[in-house]
Amino acid sequence: MEALPGVQSVGLSNSITMDGNDNNDPIFAEDHVYAENQLPPLRRYKHITPGFSQTMGNPLLAGRHLTWADVDDKRSVVLMSENLASELWGSPAAAIGKRVRESPKSPWREVIGVVGNERDNGVDQKAPTIVYWPMIIKDFWQFPVNVRRTLAFAVRSPRAGTSSLVKEVSQAVWAVNPNLPVANVRTVEEIYSHSMARTSFTLVMLSIAAGMALLLGVVGIYGVISYSISQRTREIGIRMALGAQRERIRQMFVGHGLKLAGIGVVCGLTAAVALTRLMKALLFEVSPLDPVTYAAVAVVLVGAAWLAAYVPSRRATAIAPLDALRTE
Repeated sequence: MEALPGVQSVGLSNSITMDGNDNNDPIFAEDHVYAENQLPPLRRYKHITPGFSQTMGNPLLAGRHLTWADVDDKRSVVLMSENLASELWGSPAAAIGKRVRESPKSPWREVIGVVGNERDNGVDQKAPTIVYWPMIIKDFWQFPVNVRRTLAFAVRSPRAGTSSLVKEVSQAVWAVNPNLPVANVRTVEEIYSHSMARTSFTLVMLSIAAGMALLLGVVGIYGVISYSISQRTREIGIRMALGAQRERIRQMFVGHGLKLAGIGVVCGLTAAVALTRLMKALLFEVSPLDPVTYAAVAVVLVGAAWLAAYVPSRRATAIAPLDALRTE
């Protein structure tokens, strides 16, 4: 596959990011003490080959990547995610050279590298702590040699998603074994979109509802100001005949509209503070009381109200004073 035109790198794993695979088991650290019959927290397990992290764009933060010599010689080595290294030893650099194992009866395996966190549960979820075992590993869960046979190829190429690349990758696989199926071919963008489908649908529905609410608010303020102006047309004519500036009259009606909008904003913010907590599950790395969000929404609403009030007030002050006086 690496020899195919345009292919930059290839890696193997039993699980691609966000594909729904969630193998989890305890992980024991050599320099940590565990009470009798106590199991450590569960961690996400993945089995990988050299090149997988680079292909997925997961940066190396400390140590080194896995090599084919590690896999072929069945060396007792392991990689882990940044959040797991920080939880166990405080930092990625401190994890290098430490040893872990999957069960109390398994041999210790040296941590040779720490890679960036992987949002394996979806981009809207916290990144799980992950241990990356070699694809071929000895004395794993008391098996003399453990080989993962559920494989997923990760291929990095600017041709990703094209039918020609899929065809060439399939031919490369079948050149080794024509009986192997090549299934579930997807780009990372497709995996990402699938993981966000529910959140995106909810966001669209909320956006439509919010847009309709904003439209109704603008129409309502426009209608109130227009009606108020129609009832006070003669007053406007008298004010202008006595020397009142058009800008001053416009400010009077715009101020009335902004006053209505201000009351609405205060009521809306109060309700939002109480109700947004019910939507906490839809928020990721954003507080239900995020001040920037509330301030931005308030500015948009006040701006819309100003526009809705300014348009009819400008039209009213464009009337000649004599025409205004003749309206009654």
